[in-house]
Amino acid sequence: MNPAAGSAQAATANAWLRVMPAVFVVIWSTGFIVARYGMPHAPPLKFLALRFGLSVLCFGVWARMSRAAWPSDRGQWKHLAVTGMLMHAMYLGGVWSAVKLGMGAGLIALLVGLQPVLTAVWVSARGGRVGKVQWLGLAFGLAGLALVVWQKLGLGEIHPFNFLLALGALLSITVGTLYQKRFLKPCAVPTANLVQNLAACVVTWPLAVWLEQESIHFNAPLIASMAWSVLVLTLGGSSLLYLLIQRGAATAVTSLLYLVPPTTALMAWVLFGEPITVLTLAGTALTALGVSLVVRSRH
Repeated sequence: MNPAAGSAQAATANAWLRVMPAVFVVIWSTGFIVARYGMPHAPPLKFLALRFGLSVLCFGVWARMSRAAWPSDRGQWKHLAVTGMLMHAMYLGGVWSAVKLGMGAGLIALLVGLQPVLTAVWVSARGGRVGKVQWLGLAFGLAGLALVVWQKLGLGEIHPFNFLLALGALLSITVGTLYQKRFLKPCAVPTANLVQNLAACVVTWPLAVWLEQESIHFNAPLIASMAWSVLVLTLGGSSLLYLLIQRGAATAVTSLLYLVPPTTALMAWVLFGEPITVLTLAGTALTALGVSLVVRSRH
């Protein structure tokens, strides 16, 4: 290979690695927006079951065209299935169901944005190294989230059932992230995601048929929501999350999710008129500072 060409490819790869977290945050934030946009036209579990099924087909095409390697042993298939159930079926099922029951896109993003705190507590309890600077960053991030969410508690968006669904989503994405970091060996992105989405589909379809009487109403908003969910969120966002977890420490990677709530709040303000106040802006600043402290202290 030409040395100059090799250097150019290495520079391109390094540039992509630097911007990957920012791209992930933007893509992941749209998931809460799509949930609200698609909810009037489909029950949450049926929408997600269809999304997972279409994602399996897309990853199958990707795997075939790229000749991606499949997991090397039965244990990796099992671990991929577990993470698929946790990080796709249970996490997204909780988020979408909470939105269906009246929780705003910005608020659900804020609640599940507590994941880095749970991750850091777990890592610390298991004897991992979570330094003082990281704890300070996590505290700033939590304070920023609290500032933004405090004003919404009296607006009727939260009631016991949708709060429990949001809490279940938070626990699922936290456990799934830690489980993937602990047990999964590096796998090819398309085949790993295919197995994860297949497991999520197998779990979600029966629940959708059993629990939901409402039908999917196929129209332009529904098709647009589904296309974005499959092509951008699943093929793009889930693949980036998988790569980020494989490449980074669990606390540092999940701390990126602190940036998702303010990003979602901005999108929800533009698209749905969800208000942004002085407290929202102050919380955003604290959140950004917290992420910076946590991520930089890992390098």
